[in-house]
Amino acid sequence: MADFVKILKEIGEFGLFQKSLVALLCVPNIFMAFDLTGLVFLGISFPHYCNTDWILERGEWSNASKFVFCTTMCNSAYSFGLMMLPGIAYLIPNWRIMQLVAFCPLVLVLVICYWVLPESARWLITQGRKEEAVKLIRKAAKVNGRNVPEDLLDKLEIEGPTKSGNMLDIFRRSYLRKRALIMNFAWFGTSLMYYGLSINVGTFGLNIYLTQFIFGLVEVPALLGTLPCLRYFGRRVWQSGTLIVGGLACLSIVFIPKDLPIVITLMATLGKCTSASTFTAVYVYSAELYPTIVRQNGIGLNAMFARVGGILAPLVKLLDVYHHAIPMIVYGTTPIVAGGLCFLLPETGDSELQDYAEPIIVDVFPSPNIVSLMCLCP
Repeated sequence: MADFVKILKEIGEFGLFQKSLVALLCVPNIFMAFDLTGLVFLGISFPHYCNTDWILERGEWSNASKFVFCTTMCNSAYSFGLMMLPGIAYLIPNWRIMQLVAFCPLVLVLVICYWVLPESARWLITQGRKEEAVKLIRKAAKVNGRNVPEDLLDKLEIEGPTKSGNMLDIFRRSYLRKRALIMNFAWFGTSLMYYGLSINVGTFGLNIYLTQFIFGLVEVPALLGTLPCLRYFGRRVWQSGTLIVGGLACLSIVFIPKDLPIVITLMATLGKCTSASTFTAVYVYSAELYPTIVRQNGIGLNAMFARVGGILAPLVKLLDVYHHAIPMIVYGTTPIVAGGLCFLLPETGDSELQDYAEPIIVDVFPSPNIVSLMCLCP
């Protein structure tokens, strides 16, 4: 959508409007850490559901180069939540009171986000809702202290069908189907490794509160380092590399003697660091692999497989009754295989987000045999 790219430049590719969106989206991510890793201290877990509407907000109001930065900042807020969690759990041992203290502020945050967060203008255009998109564009430009020329807004036309995409559109096209299947396994492997290490935090030989704090602390430089690494190495190489290195770190724990808890914790920290970086990479890479019209469906499908990985992680841990090495072998081999499969995906770099899926090509020409037969006929 070339016209929208020009409009972004007029609005300001990363002005006050975009910075405010990123800051606002960081707040809920802090509370997400309390939910997804709270089982480490509470021994229980509450169901949570995948809603990818917010994905549209943090990347589609900025250009491709800023999308990585926005994703990294949002995920970094999750790491700060991880560092806060052991302190809250230590000060409030009663799990009911801890849940109230941790999640009551989230209700107010979600209400504010519902009323304040804007829709994606790019998505509105693909749905044929040009008037709403133009209104939001003018609002963003006003916040950034910029003006968008009216002639540029008039040229903002729909370049493809206005029909909303669905999950079947992904599987009807071979290139999208291939990307979805590989990314499903990549998200699954990332989540299995990440939460497998998280729930085993008390088995590494050091204090559980200290280890959890270290796990959260190392994620901050890991996430911030992901930003330049994605630009230098590329999305495909970095995602594959972090998955493989993280898997190898998990496998190495199997061979370390139990009387060396510091060494075990260091290798677990390396695995946690790489898995955190991979989680940022898969968000960025997945968003660039899917066109806008099916992006939410694609990432939602990938996130579902990530949740499956999170569900299976504690179940895999139960396999240690047969042999203590089985859980870490599973946590390690799965991301290694996923990393190898990611090499089959295309490199997206800093390319602009695709808005529409490539059309399905139908062969309307007769086969050579039919043509030859027709030539022989009088």
